[in-house]
Amino acid sequence: MPTDKSEVLQGTLDLMILKTLHALGPLHGFGIARRIEQLSEDVLTLNEGTVYTSLLRLQQKNWIASEWGQSENNRRARFYNITRRGLKQLALETENWERISAVISRVLALEVKA
Repeated sequence: MPTDKSEVLQGTLDLMILKTLHALGPLHGFGIARRIEQLSEDVLTLNEGTVYTSLLRLQQKNWIASEWGQSENNRRARFYNITRRGLKQLALETENWERISAVISRVLALEVKA
């Protein structure tokens, strides 16, 4: 049965998190997930466990850093921000994504031979 929601393609969540942090500045995990869903116009649904797994992986690679702070509803939350290494990685990931998506676009544009 078709659904209006899509799952995130493997390997793209890290790129979307890095770009979100670069564009919007420090955010907590829930805020990152909701912002990406909003930007997707609710086409993507992000599982919080998946987002936090990605945040942990990005932090272990030193592409993001975190510190504790207060959320907008006065709860203690970990806020993430992109690092210099993360900015370099974002540039590489963006270039790679643009190259791969261009290939996919060319393949999808193929015409059926008569």
